[in-house]
Amino acid sequence: MKAVTAARMREIDRLTTDRYGVPSLDLMEHAGRGVAEWIAGRHAQLESLRIVILCGKGNNGGDGFVVARHLALAGANPSLHLFASPEEVKGDAGENLRRWSEFGSVNLVTTPDALDSIRTEIAAADVLVDALLGTGLTGAVKGLFAQAIDDVNRLARHAEIVSVDIPSGMSSDEFVSAGPVIRADATITFTAPKIGQLLPPNADCVGRLIIHEIGSPRELWEDDPSLTLHWLDPGEFLDLPLRRAPSTHKGTYGHALIVAGSWGKAGAAALAGLGALRSGTGLVTVATPAPALATVAQFAPELMTEPLDATPEGTAATRTIESGRWRELLGGKTAVAIGPGLTTNPETSRLVQQMVADCPLPLILDADGLNAFDANPAALKRHAGPLAVTPHPGEMGRLTGQTAAQVQSRRLETALEMARAWNAHVVLKGFRTIVATPDGRAFVNSTGNPGMATGGTGDVLTGMLAGLSAWFGADRWPAALCLGVYLHGLAGDLAAERQGEISLTATDLLRELPQAFRQTIEALARG
Repeated sequence: MKAVTAARMREIDRLTTDRYGVPSLDLMEHAGRGVAEWIAGRHAQLESLRIVILCGKGNNGGDGFVVARHLALAGANPSLHLFASPEEVKGDAGENLRRWSEFGSVNLVTTPDALDSIRTEIAAADVLVDALLGTGLTGAVKGLFAQAIDDVNRLARHAEIVSVDIPSGMSSDEFVSAGPVIRADATITFTAPKIGQLLPPNADCVGRLIIHEIGSPRELWEDDPSLTLHWLDPGEFLDLPLRRAPSTHKGTYGHALIVAGSWGKAGAAALAGLGALRSGTGLVTVATPAPALATVAQFAPELMTEPLDATPEGTAATRTIESGRWRELLGGKTAVAIGPGLTTNPETSRLVQQMVADCPLPLILDADGLNAFDANPAALKRHAGPLAVTPHPGEMGRLTGQTAAQVQSRRLETALEMARAWNAHVVLKGFRTIVATPDGRAFVNSTGNPGMATGGTGDVLTGMLAGLSAWFGADRWPAALCLGVYLHGLAGDLAAERQGEISLTATDLLRELPQAFRQTIEALARG
């Protein structure tokens, strides 16, 4: 799903009304009702909840009035606070304020003293609905609104904070906001994600981002070639044939080669191999230094293994190239991954560089595969076949002469710049992983959680990307890469739901991948 700017969102709303005949009042009704239904769906006894709704005078406040009305219809008793005089509320928002007045009262908050009088209520809230400021905000929030935002962030520690369309104070078009921003637990945004919601630091305030469609035809933004930033949802995978024909066989789904591991780091190779197996490819071979082969082979009987010549330290040796062994290994394969657990042994790094320059197949380069290019990142351009690199911020920093913090401050720009420079797809890992393409598109992942910050999860992802590339081929990049990133995060979310984030391990992701596939395919079937 493409992300939009505030200006483009206003145009979508206008065209929905002018071209398709959907009244703007109906759009507001659908928006507010969707938020109310989401809240009601999470709480069995609405009547016992202390629900506080903060509204501004604009359309975002109008959405909040609709939320209040529908929660009241569902049995709740929301407390509504308007940060304006009723005379300032115009148009559709004014009409919905009038409708709310038939259900309940409105407390006016137009002075610091009035704000002070509701602080106890904010602190005691079970659910706090933020409908103060919408996507039209420019610049930093000041005055009473800034104080209200600070109060919510400081006092509503036990409340579930739900922002309507966008957390108040957040920029719709920039990843960094100038002033204070509501720190929401969930944001229900309408029609399409807003660019400013997708990446840190703003994304830290969004919480869970839910896209609620309110009646605008998708072609109004999905067919716009000027929009190049995507939010990953199952709709991005419509062109991938995930349902299998009865007459297919293992050869139909490709053969992935995983070059990984070393003495003492066989687990990285095994996790990558298992990730490839779980991603649906027909066959997986793990090529690993001979001293590590027996350990890798014992992880799963479905994994085939091939020994690589080893250095005295038990890492992959350049003789693999010199003897012609590398070309033998490529025979019959349809995609390759290089990197997990190879180490930064100088001879092994030279081997990796030669493999990349000589591999005509779709290639996933990760971990020590990327570290092999630290001294000469420009050599990444000399890849023989389609290349996807999967750095975390630290690895990207070493490849670009930056610190990890500098990479994080320019995640999108850095990913796109290096995708063009290396003529490669870049999977910049971390919170809101980005898949950037050489032609200037970018896809931001919507799945995953902090519990995945543990050893081995990146190795699983490498294997998954190799397996999906072996199945679909590089001609279906970036969709296949995006699917791997999305499923990887979804498997992590499913594992966290089952056992929490703290104890999550990489093998938990492998156990949840079948369910992640199932949920994604079911979502595609529902449309």
